[in-house]
Amino acid sequence: MKIIQIPLLRDNYGYLLICDKTHQAAIIDPSEGEPVLRRVEQEKVELVAILNTHHHRDHTGGNEALLASHRLKVCGHKSDQGRIFGMTDGVDEGDSVSVGELRGRVLFIPGHTTGHVAYLFDNNLFCGDTLFAAGCGRLFEGSPAEMHSSLQKLIALPDPTKVYCGHEYTENNLRFALTVERKNPKLLARFERVQALRTRGLSTVPSTMEEEKLTNPFLRWDSKEIQTSVAAAAPGTQLDPVSIFAALRKLKDAF
Repeated sequence: MKIIQIPLLRDNYGYLLICDKTHQAAIIDPSEGEPVLRRVEQEKVELVAILNTHHHRDHTGGNEALLASHRLKVCGHKSDQGRIFGMTDGVDEGDSVSVGELRGRVLFIPGHTTGHVAYLFDNNLFCGDTLFAAGCGRLFEGSPAEMHSSLQKLIALPDPTKVYCGHEYTENNLRFALTVERKNPKLLARFERVQALRTRGLSTVPSTMEEEKLTNPFLRWDSKEIQTSVAAAAPGTQLDPVSIFAALRKLKDAF
């Protein structure tokens, strides 16, 4: 398996997933078509599928251009039929998707949108805008309870799981994280590493699930420091996990 990160638009990432044995490939979340087509040509692979995590245009905007020149399977959550251009295969929790001889599993993770999915190939998680490096997506369609449940599903994956998210938001996410858990040494160290990478114009993605559990405030609702920060910023907030998550999301929205 080969994974190639393709920068798209201003801060999006698409991922070209290649089966080494068959030289067939899928593109995950093509924001635009031309950069993907150039990379497919460079790699000399056969593009056979588009795997969309959700319907937002910055994750599906390249579908039309790719379908104009290729006959492709287009996967998205079954509820997004009519919202994802060219969708051929509606998928749901537990379904299997294939790229050559590669087999991936679909995880249904609503919250950012009502029809959001992730694709898990071995220990590689392509999670769109649900889980970011050091953050999570805004709640455009789902509820805090839905998003919290989706994040719980993701953090149950093994620590070495690589997290391939949809945007380069890491540095700003960490700046927010430091406002609610500034005493976390793992968080401080990660912020320094990320700043060094961004100064050089380098990507901070993928991260690992272990790193997210240690430094991502949206996965750390049991942190006493975060609970104290939330109580100070939003007095009256209940300290159950969903309420803490909802309060954190509101604080980040205003950050």
